Amino acid sequence: MEYTQLGRTGLKVSRLVLGTMNFGPQTGEADSHSIMDAALEAGVNFFDTANVYGWGAEKGRTEEILGSWFAQGGGRRDKVVLATKVYGNMAADGENVWPNHDKLSALNIRRSVEASLRRLRTDHIDLYQFHHVDRATPWEEIWQAIDVLVQQGKVLYAGSSNHAGWHIARANETAARRGSLGLVSEQCLYNLAERRAEMEVIPAAEAYGLGVIPWSPLHGGLLGGAVRKAREGGAGRTGSGRAADALADPAVRERIESYEKLAAERGMEPGEVALAWLLTRPGVTGPIVGPRTEDQLTSALHAVGLRLDPELLTALDGLFPGTGPSPESFAW
Repeated sequence: MEYTQLGRTGLKVSRLVLGTMNFGPQTGEADSHSIMDAALEAGVNFFDTANVYGWGAEKGRTEEILGSWFAQGGGRRDKVVLATKVYGNMAADGENVWPNHDKLSALNIRRSVEASLRRLRTDHIDLYQFHHVDRATPWEEIWQAIDVLVQQGKVLYAGSSNHAGWHIARANETAARRGSLGLVSEQCLYNLAERRAEMEVIPAAEAYGLGVIPWSPLHGGLLGGAVRKAREGGAGRTGSGRAADALADPAVRERIESYEKLAAERGMEPGEVALAWLLTRPGVTGPIVGPRTEDQLTSALHAVGLRLDPELLTALDGLFPGTGPSPESFAW
């Protein structure tokens, strides 16, 4: 496994991030534990979750599965850089949300941290991430709440997720005025097929020293061999509904077919190429991989050692062109 610093911090994290969103809804507790053991054995030390994972009536279940894994001991908690998130409400789907039980008020941040610590069976969260921007809560209030948690030792670093470039700038300028560290990471949608983050989010993250943690690196399975899987096993084998819907567009299907052919000519798996490409991108700490099985984890691990030559990188840019920088990409 390769490691890098998380943004401008001294924290060392693996170049692959273990996403746990499937733990509970798709993968049972025992298999989830096995996947985490395999990840740790392979040197993956960066685990990502969120308080709402488990979804529906099972919100919080994913954090509980991590907590029961940590409780087994063996240095598991000490070896892991643990990241979770706050923003969404914890009410079951369809239930009324009580006022102040979601978003980023100081009250909800305090409540949510304590609840996550209980579920995770730990005394601190290494990276506490704002799952979405809260347009109603000022950054001064958010940082006041985080500063208290840092002083208490319950949170070490703060990060954002799904924030625009100007949100990152505003957050860190406010933190700087308070003498706080501010955001150290941004978790955003970024992959070969979805490169809009390159326009403003990633430049802002680089300028303010945030590590970029891409989610959905295979774009819902579209970049994981979706056409080949459909050919071999029928339409139901394309992966997520997002991939199947995307392939219904002839232009998208043609592009993905060309992509899979390009990978096959190099003797590479499409999903591994997509992950390896992200590892070449400036500012990227590591993509989040969310395996449902150990085999999926093993495939993702191969990407760390995969080297993409300049010719292949140029070909990938031709198939999936970037947006270009801001403002040049839209100003003229």
